[in-house]
Amino acid sequence: MKTRILGNSGLEVSALGLGCMGLSFAYGPAAEKREAIKLLRGAFDAGVTFFDTAEAYGPFENEKLLGEALAPFRDKVIIATKFGFKEGKANMGMDSRPENIRSVADASLKRLKTDYIDLFYQHRVDPDVPVEDVAGAVQDLIKAGKIRYWGLSEAGIATIRKAHAIQPVAALQSEYSLFFREPEQEILPALEELGIGFVPFSPLGRGFLTGAINEQTKFNPGDFRNTLPRFAEENRKANLALVDVLKDIASEKNATPAQIALAWLLARKPWIVPIPGTTKINRLQENIAAADIALSPDDVQQIETAASKIAIQGARYPEQLQRSVGK
Repeated sequence: MKTRILGNSGLEVSALGLGCMGLSFAYGPAAEKREAIKLLRGAFDAGVTFFDTAEAYGPFENEKLLGEALAPFRDKVIIATKFGFKEGKANMGMDSRPENIRSVADASLKRLKTDYIDLFYQHRVDPDVPVEDVAGAVQDLIKAGKIRYWGLSEAGIATIRKAHAIQPVAALQSEYSLFFREPEQEILPALEELGIGFVPFSPLGRGFLTGAINEQTKFNPGDFRNTLPRFAEENRKANLALVDVLKDIASEKNATPAQIALAWLLARKPWIVPIPGTTKINRLQENIAAADIALSPDDVQQIETAASKIAIQGARYPEQLQRSVGK
């Protein structure tokens, strides 16, 4: 697989990464361990070198899974993990105090079976801890050799600028896809100006852009999507118009809707690295093949013109979750 560099950081990763959250967390029961390890190693064999996890996924179980699966080729992969929640539990609120950042780093190193973390994100901005203090704590970890690069997740422009001024930020991770295009308004221009890479999570709209979900789809009771207004039945029915656009273009390119959605992201900027997640080998192979689809400027324009005529229905998050993003 081709590689990309995240902004001006020098951190080189595969053009597509693998979001690993769903193997352990948020989308129903965790994957069976043996199958999960098979998928992770299969991703590496297919050229993926960028793996995304967090202490909160499980909590802790996802990091342990990656630690075991990636151990045979640890020096050939880039592992990103995250800090910032109390006791590693997202429902307990934020905790980016410097002492907690240090504690999480040490615990993550043990779970990941490694002596350095390639990319360490603040999972959400902590309103009670100045980001300058967070950046200072991260800088100390970099000097100590425990982490190589750092990033922010779901942060707003003011926070990004303050953090970057203390310790250069390698990457911002936030949701971005044809299903959620808000970052285009302010975030992408700021990242380009500052030389910061962008790592879109949910680049397939939490599975919606694959075409495998419709208004009749029933999610597992533990599936996070049950709580999202955008995934309410009536909104899914309306939003299928966007999937129809992708299907039309995919048929012209002998591709799938998911591949077109990923290829569109890759065509946007050379410093964008999507991290689609999956628990299925066939979906993994489908996603990886998207890296070989070259969309021309005319193709990109066709997609954007068609998509712009569709008003996506439903909020991205319920109100309480929305309050923690874009700070």
